[in-house]
Amino acid sequence: MIAYCDYISTVIRKALLKTENDSSNLIGGVREIKWDLHHKDGYMLSTKKTLDVVDMNSKWYRITVEEL
Repeated sequence: MIAYCDYISTVIRKALLKTENDSSNLIGGVREIKWDLHHKDGYMLSTKKTLDVVDMNSKWYRITVEEL
């Protein structure tokens, strides 16, 4: 079965980036999407994607997209 974690995480990131420069927004920054890769060999462990976001008070959050 196909998992759409790539697509969903990209949609979320693009939406957050659109509001990043809005003065009424609380988003301070959005990092690149991270893949769930083996730490040594670099092969894909799962389709899970993570995305780190910082608010205007410098508090970091992690958004995770994974199939259930």
